[in-house]
Amino acid sequence: MINTIYVIAGPTATGKSDFSIDLAEKLQGVVINFDSMQVYRNLEILTARPLKEKMKNIDHYLYGYVDGKKRYNVERWCNDATEVINNSCKNNLTPILVGGTGLYINTLINGLIDMPSIPEAIKIESEKILEQFGKDFLINQIKNIDPESFREINTNDTVRLRRIWEVFESTGKKFSEWKLNKNKKFIKNYNIKTFLFLPEREKNYQIVNSRFIKMINGGAIDEVKKLLELNLHDSLPIMRAHGVPEIKKYLKNEISLDECIS
Repeated sequence: MINTIYVIAGPTATGKSDFSIDLAEKLQGVVINFDSMQVYRNLEILTARPLKEKMKNIDHYLYGYVDGKKRYNVERWCNDATEVINNSCKNNLTPILVGGTGLYINTLINGLIDMPSIPEAIKIESEKILEQFGKDFLINQIKNIDPESFREINTNDTVRLRRIWEVFESTGKKFSEWKLNKNKKFIKNYNIKTFLFLPEREKNYQIVNSRFIKMINGGAIDEVKKLLELNLHDSLPIMRAHGVPEIKKYLKNEISLDECIS
């Protein structure tokens, strides 16, 4: 028998978490997170992790279980999610994946390019290049290194720009060449049903604005203050979570609270 996996995807603040719990109650399911920032235990308020009282009747997995000091990535999440999915199906429970990180769910379903991991020192170096020399400098380097990969990305996507540079610097081989490798697969023989939330954009903006103010009033500033006390490097993913850089600037008196919220 082929098991079914449900995927609930879409932008933030659209009711995905509540819907996933309702669906889990109807289908005897478990809820599995695929938001790249909700995995971190250090950020509960800013990432809008589901409230504990809402989670108590349904098993939730991959929420708040990674220390922010660690560089978590899509491959590790796919391995963790695959284990939860397989165990759930063995126990006749329905896996319901919910989140907004398209890269995570796309990789879980379609596989990952089989290539070596990038050393931490290389990641820090690419961050320094971007900070010290700017995006245009990095773009010119990538045009020379791997013009084929450059043509496939948005020039404003600094994460992918850095990735192309890091891959070449680390392996001596172009990212476009690595992409020719056979994909590493994670899940097989599952029927996947997707619910994609596509809200009216302006209405969603209003909801997001209101929710962020609630986060500020609910302890988000103290949450970031505790995170900063860990003295983590800015290149770590958790330091780029929505709201963290802005609140950090506020705590350093570089901007006002109103500017931070805006």
